[in-house]
Amino acid sequence: MHGLPAPIALVHEWFTPRSVGGSEQVVRALDPVLTPQLFALVDGESRRDDSWLAGRSIRTSFIQHLPWGVSHVQHYLPLLPLAIEQLDLAGFPLVLSSNHLVAKGVLTGPDQLHVSYVHTPVRYAWDQMHVYLAHSALARGPLGPLIRWQLHRLRLWDTVSSGRVDALVANSRFTARRISRYWRRDSVVVPPPVALDRFHPGATRDDVYLSVCRLVPYKRVDLVIEVFNRLGLPLLVVGDGPERRRLEAMAGPTVRLLGRRSAAEVSELMGRCRAYVYAGLEDFGIAPVEAMAAGAPVIGLGQGGLLDSVRCLSTGVSGPTGLLFPEQTVASLQAALSHFHDQALWRRFSGEALRVWAESFSPERFQQRMLSVLERNWDQHQRRLAHDSRPGAVPLL
Repeated sequence: MHGLPAPIALVHEWFTPRSVGGSEQVVRALDPVLTPQLFALVDGESRRDDSWLAGRSIRTSFIQHLPWGVSHVQHYLPLLPLAIEQLDLAGFPLVLSSNHLVAKGVLTGPDQLHVSYVHTPVRYAWDQMHVYLAHSALARGPLGPLIRWQLHRLRLWDTVSSGRVDALVANSRFTARRISRYWRRDSVVVPPPVALDRFHPGATRDDVYLSVCRLVPYKRVDLVIEVFNRLGLPLLVVGDGPERRRLEAMAGPTVRLLGRRSAAEVSELMGRCRAYVYAGLEDFGIAPVEAMAAGAPVIGLGQGGLLDSVRCLSTGVSGPTGLLFPEQTVASLQAALSHFHDQALWRRFSGEALRVWAESFSPERFQQRMLSVLERNWDQHQRRLAHDSRPGAVPLL
């Protein structure tokens, strides 16, 4: 039981089979403890018998009824701020939004409390804009100026809508710094939930390194492949995406791209690999925590969210869980990987200790932390309302 009001509204950007990531895991972890009414721009899950949302009531926006709105909601990007503002949240004293694009922009009244869990300020509108534009064929064509203008408008709306939220929760210290930079708001940090049940350290570790992620430019799998080509070390890459063909063309004889693999296959690979390698700049990073739950140390970029989840061996910290390299360059990763391999550093890591550390990011720990944040903010909100309702509390002219 918790000391929160009912009913509670939980606003998520979209529920579709094409998008099942960290933000969806946040909603899935909060759903059983809050029993909220769910809202989203579109819903493609409640009518799927094999979905955890099968049969649920999910209130949606007008995007739901537009052509291909459910399957390609992001194609309606210019309309999404307007669409999220049309959701009617009247009658819900507590509103929680799960935001990585527009969910925090819902409209609430002065007596409602709105808490937003922020996965990231919109990457492609802020610090990742130039990367996005460089890899977008549309942005390089005649529509380029229009796309840049739309991103400008999105930045303005993103800043304005951040002021509608009463309390912000960031998924990492890195995201909290980005919130401070772009929205000039403070936030508290609650790491997201990581489903750990299917990951277990294997009895033996294979002489192979592993990378699991979507094959998109900002994940920098190209950097990882280049380093393994140079060192001639074995690497397995699991994942698919628009970068796959280019990455396959640059892969040397010791690098294998496996494409998509089932959850069971990924769990087995993580449980047996020598180390998990990642070079992307992440807001948090779910896969590295999954790898640690499977007993695999992480060789990762020492920036962004990994600073919260990976305990670097070179710092002398007790219970290390990986090795971080400082710069997102071939030279920096190559130096770290060479050191790890030549010194056989994998022997310095305990699979069981890695598992114990990963459990600090379990859904149960996330639920406890979020309930504490929500209850504290609800209590403060109630006291503010009580103060403002007293005679003379607000002077009248």
